[in-house]
Amino acid sequence: MAAIGAVFTIRYVANLLGEDENWLSDLSVDLFPEDGCLWVYGVGQHGVPAFTDDGIGSLRQLIADERAAGHAPPSVKQK
Repeated sequence: MAAIGAVFTIRYVANLLGEDENWLSDLSVDLFPEDGCLWVYGVGQHGVPAFTDDGIGSLRQLIADERAAGHAPPSVKQK
C-alpha cells in the first residue's frame, strides 16, 4: 500500500467538484480514514475534513448516489 502523499481540504474539494462545501461536509460524515477521509487540526479547536485521492473518489460516488436518488442540491458554479 502506498503512503499518503497529500490531502485536500473540504473547501478545495468542493471547489474542484463544483459542489457546496456544507453539503459535502454532511456527506463526509459517513466516510472514515479507510475511505480516504481524515480530520486536519490547526489553530483553534475545530478540525476540517480532508481527503486523499481515494477520498475524493469516495465523495464522487456519494454525490452520484445522491443525485441518482434525487437528494442532491444543484451544483455550484466554480469560481
